[in-house]
Amino acid sequence: MERKAVNPWDWSVKLGYNQAEIISGATRQVICAGQTSVDSDGTPQHPDDMRGQIGVALDNLEAVLKAAGMDLSNVVRLGVYATDVDEALKNFDLLGMRFGAHRVAPPMTLLGVTRLAAPGLLFEIEATAMA
Repeated sequence: MERKAVNPWDWSVKLGYNQAEIISGATRQVICAGQTSVDSDGTPQHPDDMRGQIGVALDNLEAVLKAAGMDLSNVVRLGVYATDVDEALKNFDLLGMRFGAHRVAPPMTLLGVTRLAAPGLLFEIEATAMA
């Protein structure tokens, strides 16, 4: 799979994502459900701790990708949902560290929501991956 970043402006690159990517040579696609800060039984973790929840949600996303034979380098699109956008943005360095280690900056949308599926959840991340 080959990726070519499309950025008519550079402001989003400074925030850790590309405006678009041209993907060629991919033969498999994985659509991941939104991952949140829950343990293996589905119990929410890190109440009232956005940073803790982002970390666990990313761990869970990586686990789903690994089970599909992929990793964060295969992610070509992210959807991020947060109950407090400002607090999520303060902790986006976590996304930068995880995705930066793979040298990818997938296109992303961040949406503020009033709540997520379970009470206490603050952050959710969904992904599309290709190989």
